[in-house]
Amino acid sequence: MPDGVVLAGGRSTRFGSEDKATADLAGRAMIRRVGDRLAGVTDRLVVNCRADQTAAIEAAFAGYPNSVAIAEDPAPDEGPMAGIRTGLCATESEYAFVAACDMPFVDPALVTHLFARAEGHDAAVPRVGDGWFQPTHAVYHAESMADACERALAAGERKVIAPLEYVNYVVIEEEEAREHAALDTFENLNTREEFERAAERFR
Repeated sequence: MPDGVVLAGGRSTRFGSEDKATADLAGRAMIRRVGDRLAGVTDRLVVNCRADQTAAIEAAFAGYPNSVAIAEDPAPDEGPMAGIRTGLCATESEYAFVAACDMPFVDPALVTHLFARAEGHDAAVPRVGDGWFQPTHAVYHAESMADACERALAAGERKVIAPLEYVNYVVIEEEEAREHAALDTFENLNTREEFERAAERFR
């Protein structure tokens, strides 16, 4: 099976002083919740983070059934596009699923479908709601997307969708995504209140 990449390098400004990635979500670090959802559909996880997060993230993945590699940002706070690049550069598989660390309801069935849809392309990216792309819930050809992120960063782009301009990607529209998962697979948690509501769903 291919690799998964989990992005954890953001500062979580809406969450407060605690690191959101390793904050407790119903008895388990949120990033571990994401990893647990991916354990059966990936062989290995790459976690992109800042250097100051590494120890806590390694502790969160103690006992994880698959291999976990840490890919620290060479320069912190460059945004999720840089995190995608760093994470994909550390993968060992041709394709990898990229997820944000604050998506604890990611559905393995949709991940499997995205891998299938990406075959022969550089990416398979969902688009849900009012046309919103989900680039942090997508499958990428690791080398192609890492190169595209590098090009976008060099051009001064900051939007996380900017690298798609440089790759051949397929769009997974909402109707197709719903055939494999509920839309809460795309839900991300940003505030304490959202954490508290989500925790009830794990109990």
